[in-house]
Amino acid sequence: MNNVIIKASRNTENAPQNAVSTQTVAFSHYNNISAQLPLDPKTGEIVVGNIKDQVKQCLTNIKAIIESTDHVMDDVIKLTVFLKNISDMDAVDEVYATFFQSYLPTRTTVAVAALPMNDALVQIEALISNGEGTAPQAPCALIKLARNTENAPISATSTQTVAFSHYNNISSQLPIDAKTGELVAGGITEQATQCLNNIKAILESINHDMNDIVKTTIFLKNITDVEAVNAVCATFFPSYVPARSVVNAAALPMDALIQIDTSVSHGDGTPPQLPEDTRLLVIKASNTENAPTMPCSHTVAFSHYNHVAGQLPLDPKTNAMVTGDVKAQATQCLNNIKAILASVDHVMDDVVKVNIQLKNIADIDAVNAIYTTFFNSDLPAATIIGVTAIPMDALVQIDAVVSNAESTPPQA
Repeated sequence: MNNVIIKASRNTENAPQNAVSTQTVAFSHYNNISAQLPLDPKTGEIVVGNIKDQVKQCLTNIKAIIESTDHVMDDVIKLTVFLKNISDMDAVDEVYATFFQSYLPTRTTVAVAALPMNDALVQIEALISNGEGTAPQAPCALIKLARNTENAPISATSTQTVAFSHYNNISSQLPIDAKTGELVAGGITEQATQCLNNIKAILESINHDMNDIVKTTIFLKNITDVEAVNAVCATFFPSYVPARSVVNAAALPMDALIQIDTSVSHGDGTPPQLPEDTRLLVIKASNTENAPTMPCSHTVAFSHYNHVAGQLPLDPKTNAMVTGDVKAQATQCLNNIKAILASVDHVMDDVVKVNIQLKNIADIDAVNAIYTTFFNSDLPAATIIGVTAIPMDALVQIDAVVSNAESTPPQA
């Protein structure tokens, strides 16, 4: 593997520090920021107050991290907001809009069963544009392209799609009819279809298609709906299936049954990148016998990133759940990720971001103790949430975003 491009892992004293993650990990043209809780960085305690106070603290922490890397809030490409109560959305929106001057980034909002600290009402993670790249890439005045189409639902609190360099990031799509602004009639099949049709419409508006998607995160109100959703997804991805993670939501906006988040390859890049130089970048979807069989690709690489599908604690030889407690299950999840990375000539220290779902948030310390043993250098950025259920009644599920220094052809 070509290890020329350097991963930049950084912390600042102006935001809460965590022994099991790095605040921000930049690689190539993106920064990945760990999910921020409403902690006062001076005391390490949850701020006293209501949801608005907590949202403000989360965003203030993100702002401090961003400014410590010589960036500003308007460099944010995407935010994911995890709430204890979905009814707090309006309060979040009110505070959130004050942190951005020129435009609103793409966004996902979801209620989860639990957050890492009991008194936290909200947790927010961010993805940041990094025009200067990481060494030895030369700084480049890349342009961010924020766009909306009338053929998909338009939100007053987010942009449908924001492209930067070789990725498009699409706001999570609810099963809303773009013409009426209402949820579509029907059950999970109809709602999943509408979400994917909205994504398709957004992609077509920027001259892309569903085969350009590299990763989907599917938020389900009922985890038992996963098979029905997989069947719908198969009709939208008949030949190639992106990496995928499934998250059990405690609640979704508008009381929807499903919401789908996507990361999209953007081979044409953003100016001043030249379309004739980049439009032929190849999506490399890979699977290995050393990880459990899945209804999606194990890993999808595009340009300078790999996206690893959510891994359950399954024995790859039997595809059965491993026996044991959460430590045993977390170890298996991480071993599966390690095997997937090894199959594409990468290692765990190439990981820039991990997302961990726990059925019992009280297991966080046990999982962290195992998790840290899989890395030899700086720890990745991280997000941890508690959920009511995980597929196959697992106790933990983990996915990862990985640096890909060698890039995908025809880049050198």
